Formats: sequence, structure tokens, C-alpha cells
Amino acid sequence: MLPFGLVVLYVSDIAASTHFYRGLLGTEPVESSANFTMFPMPPVMLGLWKRDEVKPAPAGAPGALELDFTMDSTKAVLDYHSEWVKRGLKIAQEPVEMDFGHTFVALDPDGHRLRVLAPNAS
Repeated sequence: MLPFGLVVLYVSDIAASTHFYRGLLGTEPVESSANFTMFPMPPVMLGLWKRDEVKPAPAGAPGALELDFTMDSTKAVLDYHSEWVKRGLKIAQEPVEMDFGHTFVALDPDGHRLRVLAPNAS
């Protein structure tokens, strides 16, 4: 199996995105430079790369993918929603029951989707 270990989001402002994800994830970056920051987000790492510095230039736009955070209950989903609203995150989808479970979607400063969900029990 090919090992997978890093998700990279292309961002417009490294400092602003680093500040945002430091607060969101509650952890410090393990690597940081003028154009790249990396956070531990077990079981993978989350990289933030200054969009203007990416080679070859990216074609996709923010919102073309999402980071999913899996919770163990609907209450946890609602608690995160409340916390993120208080922190000023833009909410793209209010809490709702979908076919896979209870969920909501917020956006980071660049418009990348952040989904919090509690899957339905199997």
C-alpha cells in the first residue's frame, strides 16, 4: 500500500491561515516558513502552501474539496457548530441530518470546506 501522510491546502495568506488553523486545531505548526506551514492532524499532516508559490500553478479553487472532522455524536457536532459560530467562522451549511449522518460545513479564510459530522450507526 502506498503511504499517505499529507493534505495540502493552497492559501492566499500564510500568516492569516496559520493563525486560523492554530486556533481551529488547537496546536502549533511543526514546520513554518514564509510560504508553507504544516500542522499535525493525526493520522496525517495538514500543509498550508502560499498559492502564488505553488509550482505548477494550481487549477482548482477553494471549495473543490473538504476536510472532514468525524465526531462520535450529534451533540458533539452541534457543540462544534456553536463554538465555530462564536469564533466567527462562515457557515456554508447549517447543522442538518443527511443520509450519512448529522453534519454542518464551515469555511476557512480561503473558502476551503470544513465538514463536521457524526456518522450514522451501522
